[in-house]
Amino acid sequence: MDSKSASQGLLQFICESPCAFFTVQAIRKRLDAAGFSYLPEGEAWKLERGGRYYTVRNDSSLIAWKVGADLDNFHFQMAAAHGDSPTFKLKNVPELSGPESYLRLDVEAYGGMIDYTWFDRPLTLAGRVYVREGRGAREHLVYFDRDLLLIPSLAVHMDREVNSSFGPNRQVDLCPLWSAGKLKQGSLDDLLAAELGCDASDILGRDLYLVNRQKPLIWGAADEFVSAGHLDDLQSAYAALEAFLAAENTHDVSVYACFDNEEVGSNTKQGALSTFLADALQRIAACLGRTDEQYRQAVAKSFLVSCDNAHAVHPNHPEKSDEANRCLLNHGIVVKEAANQLYTSDAFSRSVFEAVLTEAKVPYQTFANRSDMRGGSTLGNLSNTQVSVHAVDVGMPQLSMHSSFETTGVEDTALGIAALKAFFEADLAIDGAAGFSF
Repeated sequence: MDSKSASQGLLQFICESPCAFFTVQAIRKRLDAAGFSYLPEGEAWKLERGGRYYTVRNDSSLIAWKVGADLDNFHFQMAAAHGDSPTFKLKNVPELSGPESYLRLDVEAYGGMIDYTWFDRPLTLAGRVYVREGRGAREHLVYFDRDLLLIPSLAVHMDREVNSSFGPNRQVDLCPLWSAGKLKQGSLDDLLAAELGCDASDILGRDLYLVNRQKPLIWGAADEFVSAGHLDDLQSAYAALEAFLAAENTHDVSVYACFDNEEVGSNTKQGALSTFLADALQRIAACLGRTDEQYRQAVAKSFLVSCDNAHAVHPNHPEKSDEANRCLLNHGIVVKEAANQLYTSDAFSRSVFEAVLTEAKVPYQTFANRSDMRGGSTLGNLSNTQVSVHAVDVGMPQLSMHSSFETTGVEDTALGIAALKAFFEADLAIDGAAGFSF
């Protein structure tokens, strides 16, 4: 896939994925088109060699797998990313009246975003709503494809120090403007009811999030850059999915996972800290006639690529990056490492991944935080508490991570797909931590 096509595919995926529920829907659409069969967690599973399958938890996390035709070296080769991004979530009682005739929405932070990037731009809402049906309820996904909201800045004349000391108070400064007088309390549920074709009184619950309406784009005099919301981590989720779909490996069970709730710690029933991956792998092994002992042997020979984007050198602040272990836009996938093990990479897993990429002639870069700066964490080390396998942390380089509008390179998605495809196609044979071949 050429770089422009890969970037355009990424932007289409992002447009389809305003929040994690829609991300899973977008992934399912692509899996269904590729001939995968959906296996609900609450039903019995039947698998065949050569089969393609996926399962879903909470409609916000998904695991897909391809069963190789030759499983003499039964093991799992896995890539995992996350489908959620930092944003603001509506509270249960969502409308704030006043001052005067104003109506605002009451929100709280989901994850660690750069707050000021949410001001003065068109916003909308996306998420899920539960609507009463008889004595039960049914889930409906909702995305308002229109500009509904805006968080207005305070004029510089009213805050003369805004350019030197502004730190938004999330309870005060970040309430989106909903109406200047034409709407009243209850208007949100009225709008939802009109969208869903139900009575407002039948709306039982909502998980709704703010979405930046800025259109994703490829830009620059030489078309070098891609900017969009949710690049962290939809770029990695998309690249891993495309690689998973394109790769062929008859010797393993190839696995793709997209988890929810990474941005808030992953400790939910559908997060990387949950039993979701372990449950799926154990069921796969059992359905393929493997005993518990054989499953544990397979896990010991398995490998995970944890995919979450990396910090590229900032053009105005290169001093914020490590002098030697730094990455650039348009230079290839990034292998991330941290002594505190917030990234899972170690000498063994780095050797595996880099050897595969070198053999495939796919470029890669390295990243480590400055030693005087604490970096972020990701999902690899968390999922390893449930399924302990050799793992490496990687991602595409980007700028403005956790802004409402982030930037990457136009080459980076295609380079990421190529790297992850090479991994999925490698016939890995792992001997504990003593060595490997492929």
